[in-house]
Amino acid sequence: MKGLTDIAGIRVGHATDFEALTGVTVILTEAGAVAGADIRGSATGTQEFDVMSPLHVADVVHGIVLAGGSAFGLEAASGVRRYLEARGVGFDTSAARVPIVPGGIIYDLAIGKAHIRPTREMGEAAANAATNGPVAEGAVGVGVGATVGKIFGMPRAMKSGLGTFTVALGGRYAGVLVSALVVVNAFGDVRDPATGKIVAGARVGPKSMEFADTVAALKKGPSAGLSRENTTLAVVATNAKLTKVQATKVAQLAQHGMVRTISPVHTMFDGDFVIALSLGVAQADVNAVGVAAAEALENAILRAVRLAPTMGGIPGLAGKTR
Repeated sequence: MKGLTDIAGIRVGHATDFEALTGVTVILTEAGAVAGADIRGSATGTQEFDVMSPLHVADVVHGIVLAGGSAFGLEAASGVRRYLEARGVGFDTSAARVPIVPGGIIYDLAIGKAHIRPTREMGEAAANAATNGPVAEGAVGVGVGATVGKIFGMPRAMKSGLGTFTVALGGRYAGVLVSALVVVNAFGDVRDPATGKIVAGARVGPKSMEFADTVAALKKGPSAGLSRENTTLAVVATNAKLTKVQATKVAQLAQHGMVRTISPVHTMFDGDFVIALSLGVAQADVNAVGVAAAEALENAILRAVRLAPTMGGIPGLAGKTR
């Protein structure tokens, strides 16, 4: 499996600044994808999310942008729109075709160089790099600046990144695929649902690899101020045919993948969201697609932390690369 590009009609590209530790990941759906979204976090940074509402006139989206740089990183979507416009892709209006490109950002200014953020040019570069091949994971694109377990601040956090995973349905739904791509920049810890054990998260000290357990610490009242600089952004996609209402329901159901793996999740300090994309004509019950989306997201989250190397002085599970 290649990850999100297992879904025909999707291309994924990254642009990464390994010095500033920030980047952009672009999901292109140039032929159009029916989209729905669900926001559960309380610290989001987004643009054009209304286009995914069932009440909005736009019937499809042409791309999704996930960027670092906090609100500054929203600029990257302009480069993707410029790329798509040059290819004649967009929503038809009386004067021009306007690409529909929702996006969201993570806060990565506390790692790397805070004064360098994703730009329009970086967004366009990520779009130019997009392919339908295997999706690069770990500390790449928007994942290069991602961290987890930040209840005690960055000195006791761990490195995270970007992950992707595909689930194949069976039986009557044979041939239906559901895939997830996620950047995990969470306030909480990441747990393996199979064991309940913490995989990556807040540590008891800057030089220790023993986990502090964020939930336990939160219930005791940590002495330091709590960071509002966190977010987990996920895109799930399927080759099953969905309406905008159904895509929105799949996004809601996919959130269970976050609930099973991130502890705590959807806090006042996180900007968590899920976007669901439908491309294709395969037939499957929306509940089956949603359950598979949660499973795909759960596995993608685990891959995001397990494939993240040590960077910027923050320890990662994949060893040290920079």
